[in-house]
Amino acid sequence: MDNAEEKVAMRESKRRERQSGSSRYDLRDVEALEDSDNDIGLCGWLLVALSILLMLLTLPISVWMCIKIVKEYERAIIFRLGRILRGGAKGPGLFFILPCTDSFINVDMRTITFDIPPQEVLTKDSVTVSVDGVVYYRVQNATLAVANITNADAATRLLAQTTLRNVLGTKSLAEILSDREEIAHSMQSTLDGATDDWGIKVERVEIKDVKLPVQLQRAMAAEAEATREARAKVIAAEGEMNASRALKEASLVISESPSGLQLRYLQTLSTIAAEKNSTIIFPLPMEMMQAFMKR
Repeated sequence: MDNAEEKVAMRESKRRERQSGSSRYDLRDVEALEDSDNDIGLCGWLLVALSILLMLLTLPISVWMCIKIVKEYERAIIFRLGRILRGGAKGPGLFFILPCTDSFINVDMRTITFDIPPQEVLTKDSVTVSVDGVVYYRVQNATLAVANITNADAATRLLAQTTLRNVLGTKSLAEILSDREEIAHSMQSTLDGATDDWGIKVERVEIKDVKLPVQLQRAMAAEAEATREARAKVIAAEGEMNASRALKEASLVISESPSGLQLRYLQTLSTIAAEKNSTIIFPLPMEMMQAFMKR
């Protein structure tokens, strides 16, 4: 029990660290990467000194090569003799590099959106469905995004596809159709944890569309039609039953007064004559004719 509680506590602490944007593992990596410029050695420092001397000799032409600008939504990772310069990402604004020894890479810090291509997934109840989605992510740590992964965008796209297939493979068809929000949240947590070492923050995942096979669509449509037809028959039967009860009650009321029955006959005759002017055969009780027969 203690080990299980410790694991849960560790997971919760890691999740909180990812949400706050400052993971101890990320900070340790960044510090190690930024501290690497101290290991360029004596030869490296000589090359840096020669680069500075060359820049001074070629002033003011070299100024245009040494001063760089990055936009508000960009950060620049500077490499000096192949090692990341101390201080991490530079920008936005102006920054200074040395010719020959320094190079830099621009990293876009804006939120990036991409579509997950439709994935053919076999669900838990052995149904093949095609599902696509949308992922929103941004680079949270430019240093890790450059140093720890070759192509962060391509890696995130491929990971999103495999995560979608893995998550949907554990769900049934009914769960996929009804619990899209839960599936999206599960995918976001999985992607966020996997891309944490790359300096990427997955902000949102959405399931766009779930496409079913044509045969399955027809079967589900036939099932829905049969269900509605059965419900309609039940409603019609209940209506007939209620109508028969009402007629029974009406007949009991009319049977108490013979004149009421005659008035009902006359009302029916008036209704028929108003709607259709044609020959009407209307039955009359024999009791009405007895007075004429006696005369």
